[in-house]
Amino acid sequence: MTAVSVLPKLFRWLFTALELLALLAAVGVCIALLIDPRLPAGAHFGPMKVDFLGQPGSVALRAVNGDSDFTVTALQGSVALLVEKAGGLIEVLKHYGLPLILLNTVFLTVLFDLLRRLFRNVGRGESFTWQSIYLVQIVGGWLIVFSLLSAVAESWFSHAVITYVAQHAAVTISGTQIHLPAPGHMAFPGAHGFPFGSPIFYSGLLVLALSEVFRQGLALKNENDLTV
Repeated sequence: MTAVSVLPKLFRWLFTALELLALLAAVGVCIALLIDPRLPAGAHFGPMKVDFLGQPGSVALRAVNGDSDFTVTALQGSVALLVEKAGGLIEVLKHYGLPLILLNTVFLTVLFDLLRRLFRNVGRGESFTWQSIYLVQIVGGWLIVFSLLSAVAESWFSHAVITYVAQHAAVTISGTQIHLPAPGHMAFPGAHGFPFGSPIFYSGLLVLALSEVFRQGLALKNENDLTV
């Protein structure tokens, strides 16, 4: 009995804390969008020693003509990647990546708020009520909606980054330079499939299916109560 009475309260406070953290993250992303930070002219670092597939490599950012070039070497220098005008790549990552992060933080904020309200009802002993069932249905629908929106947002982000890298990057393999091919039109569906490769989509379907089971069970219970 103690575990049953304590767990809903713990979950409620847990989801409240997570909701506040997600909300703060969303506010932080909005501030970053308003401030619009930029890579300082002539920024540089490295070369830094890194490990690629068990082989030594390096990463460096070099100042070139008021911008910076990003260089990665791997497999003892036999493979190198050069991205010219890395400041432009940072801008692409920022303009397409920050809205994607904002979408995720808004999703988590809403999801945690719904779960907090659901476990508030559970703590009150109102698990099988119409309000709780509606909350579960909203959770399932929200998961499905987010899987669709995130698939589109990830497609735009991936296409923008690949396009920029193809235009400004060159790969050198054993002294032979290879330019990456330019991508075609934006690939749809997104990075994980639209939306049928996303576990969030199937989680939403499962939650909706369970909510329908609970809805019909509650309706039958109310009919039996009226009959008695």
